[in-house]
Amino acid sequence: MKKHLLFILLLLAPFIGFSQSVLELDPSQSMCISGKGTGQDAAINPYLSTNSIGTIENLGANPFSIRIQQDGEILQTSTIEPGAIMAVKLLQGHELYFDSEMKTMAKIGFKELNE
Repeated sequence: MKKHLLFILLLLAPFIGFSQSVLELDPSQSMCISGKGTGQDAAINPYLSTNSIGTIENLGANPFSIRIQQDGEILQTSTIEPGAIMAVKLLQGHELYFDSEMKTMAKIGFKELNE
């Protein structure tokens, strides 16, 4: 019994402390991914009340842009090409948005920022 429990824990270990979602982006869509709060975010960032790292992977065939805002001010914009992975630092109070011109898919994961 202990061997089975240990095996299950080893399988789950990579997912502990990491939250992720896969999202479909429609053409000409702007989506709040994280930072506005429950019911307004497309993905749940369990570290919203602290600093975190968002890892974004473009799973689709088209590029899309991300932007980080705080209090309506754009702090950073970047384009993520198909197949690319990007990590962004999200400080407390930051909002993360995805902006797409063409249909695509993205995977977003969050982990706590330990500084």
